[in-house]
Amino acid sequence: MDKPAYLLHRGDALAAYGSWPAPVVVISDGAYGVRGFHGDTTGVGGLLDWYRPHVEAWSRYATPATTLWFWNTEVGWATVHPLLVASGWDYIQVITWDKGVAHIAGNVNGKTIRRFPVVSEVCAFYQRRFEVRGVDGLMPVQQWLRHEWQRSGLCLNRANEACGVRNAATRKYLTRDWLWYWPPGEMIERLAAYANEHGAESGWPYYSLDGQAPVTAKDWDALRHNWRHTHGVTNVWQLAPLHGVERIKGTMKRAAPRVYNPSSLSSAHLNQKPLRFMHRILSAVTDPGDVVWEPFGGLASASVAAVESGRFPCVAEIDHDFAEIAAQRLDDARSGRDQEADEPA
Repeated sequence: MDKPAYLLHRGDALAAYGSWPAPVVVISDGAYGVRGFHGDTTGVGGLLDWYRPHVEAWSRYATPATTLWFWNTEVGWATVHPLLVASGWDYIQVITWDKGVAHIAGNVNGKTIRRFPVVSEVCAFYQRRFEVRGVDGLMPVQQWLRHEWQRSGLCLNRANEACGVRNAATRKYLTRDWLWYWPPGEMIERLAAYANEHGAESGWPYYSLDGQAPVTAKDWDALRHNWRHTHGVTNVWQLAPLHGVERIKGTMKRAAPRVYNPSSLSSAHLNQKPLRFMHRILSAVTDPGDVVWEPFGGLASASVAAVESGRFPCVAEIDHDFAEIAAQRLDDARSGRDQEADEPA
């Protein structure tokens, strides 16, 4: 039987996580605390309780190489950030979507609305914290790398000999300061081989994740998330709110059975994300075939981009109307009938 192009759960993502394969990336676009959709909180004060069970599930099912992209307002993200950090997600950076001055609706009365007009939205980028449980307990990976070398009884500078470099291994891989570099698989394999050959006798092999054998280069590289750099792309993404062919317009006719009416002039979703942005995220941190989680699908833009680029999305949408539109978009993407983006990527 052929593998499906996607999994769509019509309901709460909390009921689906356990049946989905482990994610390479989670793209979250849930509650903002602005009453923007049915089920959103009425303010940022309710966001922690809203997100907590989802964050717990992401943390439980993620791998060390899983990344998280968290869309929200600035204050919404700031509210949830401590929960993410406490749950084992390490902050990398925040992306700002600059929608431009055309996003300002109507006049801005400076005497009444005493602030600068808001034309931005943020997407915070996190990686799953990688900690190693070795012979001496759980440690952050940077600490573990140095600890294992010291446990062998070897001088720190002999790591350079192990890696075949003049001083880069000690300075980059075994340092305790912020200049630390994650060693590539080839180098961790060399460190492990040297420590186990020349180090003191130990019942637990040096640089072993399981106590049985040293970690291999392949296994080590799989513990770090992908990163595919695109020259010229910064952490400010400038694009006007969607219009034209990519903007999904339509409503659900309320008469039973409810039918999607694409001829409606109204936008189906007030905050539809550009496919360009979703493709940019997927290109940066995933490979074809990788699993993408979109727990709060809406119109399923991340999952549509995933289907288009050969990834495998698992998407949930609790609202019946949005789920119907999402299903149509996903089927169109699978069959190549998806609409063109507003602007070329």
